[in-house]
Amino acid sequence: MMSITNRIKLALFVLITTNLFACKPNQIIARKVGKEIKSSEMLKKYQVGFALYDMDADQMIFQKDADKYFTPASNTKLFTFYAGLKIVPDSIPSLRYIEKADSLIFWGTGDPSLLHTVLKGTNAIQLLKRTNKKLFFANNRYEGNFFGDGWAWDDYNDYYQPEISELPLFDNVVLVTAKEAGKMNISPKSLNACFIADSNSRATKFRVQREFLSNKFHYPPVTTDANYAQQIPFKTSTALTLTLLADTLGKNVQLINYPLPVNAKTIYSSKSDDVFRQLMLPSDNFVAEQLLLTYADKLGLALSTPKIIAAIQEKYLAELPDKPKWVDGSGLSRGNLFTPRSIIKLLTLIYKEVNDQERLFKMMPAGGKTGTLKNAYPKTDTPFVYAKTGTLGGVHNQSGYVITKKGKLLLYSFMNNNYVQPTADIRKEMVKVMTYIHDSF
Repeated sequence: MMSITNRIKLALFVLITTNLFACKPNQIIARKVGKEIKSSEMLKKYQVGFALYDMDADQMIFQKDADKYFTPASNTKLFTFYAGLKIVPDSIPSLRYIEKADSLIFWGTGDPSLLHTVLKGTNAIQLLKRTNKKLFFANNRYEGNFFGDGWAWDDYNDYYQPEISELPLFDNVVLVTAKEAGKMNISPKSLNACFIADSNSRATKFRVQREFLSNKFHYPPVTTDANYAQQIPFKTSTALTLTLLADTLGKNVQLINYPLPVNAKTIYSSKSDDVFRQLMLPSDNFVAEQLLLTYADKLGLALSTPKIIAAIQEKYLAELPDKPKWVDGSGLSRGNLFTPRSIIKLLTLIYKEVNDQERLFKMMPAGGKTGTLKNAYPKTDTPFVYAKTGTLGGVHNQSGYVITKKGKLLLYSFMNNNYVQPTADIRKEMVKVMTYIHDSF
């Protein structure tokens, strides 16, 4: 009969042997991935951070400068996404309101889905339309500038940089379209009178340019092409909000100075998963910034980007190995700085929070199939990469999940900063490495 000492020795031997065999495949992956990355002439030319992680084994397989800080660009949206999963898991708050005598007073929550081009949130609009009470908008909940911290001011005319506001409408952009050549249509129509033909323009192609600090939109005296479409951020203001609301509702809306009471009711708009999908797949900057304000509303904070980010970090991100420098919701700011290994930890938290791989992957860009990865990888109905991209000048990143040929799920963060090569070349190199990982393991 085996003695207790020998039994303990055998148990320890089995435990150690099992762990060694479990680690061996990951050691092989680490060696081969390291060789693949070191052999890349492209990746030697700029700053690269890479981390590959096995969540099931709770093991970092391979790291290259994973503890160094990188500009994340739209990888920042992973933080905004995770915060939403924790704070607004079901629906997005759209308006706060009270009914008092013959009046309905309402406050904005920052809801991005309100009359959004894709999300088409209308619950709050229907509430305001149905009531027979006088409507009063109480403003000044938002504590911040129309641009986020560190945004590039000269991108103000580009679709991806709408202004931030407490009661956004129509994505905070003007949509200019022409189904037929020469037939320009403007939405919302309230801004029709703000469009001015510039007879001095020498442009040969049609493009609208807004003046920086006003809603004066100039366009050259040339014919629009058929199927033309351009989104131009409009200059937000309380006066414009009241005008857009009145035109949409078909009734007058007045301004009132009235503090938000604790017993104010909340009306919700879109389902959170629908909004998260719009955040992640096309990488919608407007949705990202406005979502942070809805989180602040939900937690009873001022509608302030710095305050909600501080609250999220304290409440939900204490497990990150390196404290992020996080300043906006979208990643438009170069003030954001994250490490690859912190993003790996975040991806783990996201995966566990959703607790449904199919649901999660529907909200992530899929390589060769959906979102910002649709054209990065070869077209396929069976993607092996589900990840968030992030791009600024000299910055291109991917962070997410890769499924190997043998069905192993790995997490990765691949960050490229300070390059001067075309971004298309950086993208090809990332795809090459991630395809190698999929094919080889």
